[in-house]
Amino acid sequence: MFQRLFRRIKPLLKPWVKPLVALGLVLVLVLGHADGAWAARAGGRIGGGSFRAPARPMTPSPRSYAPGPGGGGYYPGGGFGFPFLFPFFGIGGGFGGLFTLLIFIAIANFLVRSFRNAGGGDGYGTMASSANPPVAVAKLQVGLLAEARGLQEDLNQLAATADTGTTAGLAKLLQETTLALLRHPDYWVYAASDDKQTRLLSAEQAFNRYTLSARSKFTAETLSNVNSQISQKEAKSLPGDGTEAPGEYILATLVVATQGRLDLPEVRSTADLKQALSQIGAISSDNLLAIEVLWTPQQAGETLTADEMVAEYPELKLI
Repeated sequence: MFQRLFRRIKPLLKPWVKPLVALGLVLVLVLGHADGAWAARAGGRIGGGSFRAPARPMTPSPRSYAPGPGGGGYYPGGGFGFPFLFPFFGIGGGFGGLFTLLIFIAIANFLVRSFRNAGGGDGYGTMASSANPPVAVAKLQVGLLAEARGLQEDLNQLAATADTGTTAGLAKLLQETTLALLRHPDYWVYAASDDKQTRLLSAEQAFNRYTLSARSKFTAETLSNVNSQISQKEAKSLPGDGTEAPGEYILATLVVATQGRLDLPEVRSTADLKQALSQIGAISSDNLLAIEVLWTPQQAGETLTADEMVAEYPELKLI
């Protein structure tokens, strides 16, 4: 009975034998090297910043003073003062004429103030804009050959010494990081850029999306200096002699938020990457809101393989 059943099923299974064997071999190779691959993805992180709106004093709307017979008065919002120049009983002869004038004044004041509010003439639109100014949030990734050992050393040194609790310290971190990357053009292999134009109240969310995406690729953050909180952990050591094999890489990611605009070029060449790094590095301390620098692997002697770069960072482009 089983033989008969097997004979019937055998023609159906035959086309799937080779693909299943190939899949099994792939799984064996991947799982067999899983410890080394995952350990090599530990990363480092430096940065900080604040997304608080600038504090600006609220100034009251100016008041107009229009003197008239018997006194006059203040009219909030710079409303019309001229109707009271007419005699109280000059139109309509009596209380009815005065009442009509008061209604006209109220309607005219309402219309004028509505137009001013719509155009920001009374300062409200200006204050609202200054409390929620335009902000650019950008991410720039650079994949370098593993021979760029100086970059790992520079970033590790920055993590140990950078002042990430002040605006001046963050501006210096940004300049030092972009300079470290610009000093290794011969090792640039991959790159990708992305930037979004938003407003201050939603900029932190966009910034966090970029940083969380980069951090999620790490199995651990073995060195961190964020908002002056320094943390260092021991990473699992990898077997090997510490020499770089061909086709192994280091990946650095820059995430910045700045007031105003920051139109990064789409990185397709080394010239594009140089321009993007120069634009980010030129952000002034007055406009810089936040920065994070992330790199992997963090420890010297560890690298990412070509397969890991392709699998984990499909957005990267060969330059």
